[in-house]
Amino acid sequence: MSVSAAMVKELRERSGAGMMDCKKALVETNGDVEKAIEYLREKGLAAAAKKTSRIAAEGIVESYIHMGGKIGVLVEVNCETDFVAKTDKFRDLVKDIAMQIAAANPSYIKAEEVDPTEINKEKEILKAQALNEGKPEQVVDKMVEGRIKKYYKEICLLEQPFVKDADKSVQEMINEMIAEIGENIQVRRFVRYQMGEGLEKRQDDFVSEVMSEVKK
Repeated sequence: MSVSAAMVKELRERSGAGMMDCKKALVETNGDVEKAIEYLREKGLAAAAKKTSRIAAEGIVESYIHMGGKIGVLVEVNCETDFVAKTDKFRDLVKDIAMQIAAANPSYIKAEEVDPTEINKEKEILKAQALNEGKPEQVVDKMVEGRIKKYYKEICLLEQPFVKDADKSVQEMINEMIAEIGENIQVRRFVRYQMGEGLEKRQDDFVSEVMSEVKK
């Protein structure tokens, strides 16, 4: 069937996908916009990994301030086009990432950023702990590697379980959005401030507090 420019525009506005991708999806689904959106999602998930090498120089800087001003976050998330940067879907994604940083307090964006010296030191500590627990020496190294993966999930933003859906990591959540909008998305940098950080004070459960705000 013939696909009009208006149909392509509607699908592009709803999906955030590229113009040619929208046109192809409409052709493949005989002009059914809803089916075209599903088509884009299915094809996009398979292609998301390939898009991560593309240049992402647009995007936004988002802020998140926890109620009462206890925690403040600034995060820069990049995409490929200004068009996508202005969409509600992308902005909502960035807000979720800012909230993730506030709640889970990562030290790094990804595992590759962690200083090898820090990891080696952590491995030594974990190995000593395992040996002190009486674990057989021949299995200790495997145990240490498993615990290092857990350590990455604690300190690296992209490795952390997503606060709104613990069944997926932050990277998996971002990959789903890459598949949906058809553009590369990269978390470039962030900074997190916690009121009174470094001062001796009462310890608050900020994760629970932040998540209570999410559920309202």
